[in-house]
Amino acid sequence: MKLSYVYILKCSDNTYYTGVTSNLSNRLIEHQEGKHLKSYTYSRRPIELKFYAEFTDINVAIATEKQIKKWSKSKKLALINNDFDKLPNLAKKIFK
Repeated sequence: MKLSYVYILKCSDNTYYTGVTSNLSNRLIEHQEGKHLKSYTYSRRPIELKFYAEFTDINVAIATEKQIKKWSKSKKLALINNDFDKLPNLAKKIFK
């Protein structure tokens, strides 16, 4: 069974990047070394792995990555910090 990973990186400018890969260690090296010149993380190195989750179904991993990419920074931080009870409230939109 092949595993896939969804991961969140903290960039040097304090932004967060979410990605998906089938080889986490190699992908982290690519980010750190700046292998892809046009990637989000290229000019924001060094990067730091803050979170990852394993998936046995690549389609679920891709869907999860897309979902997390839409999240606010505070919601991503709650996930990173294992504050799972905060996630539902952070999903609610505040209307003025």
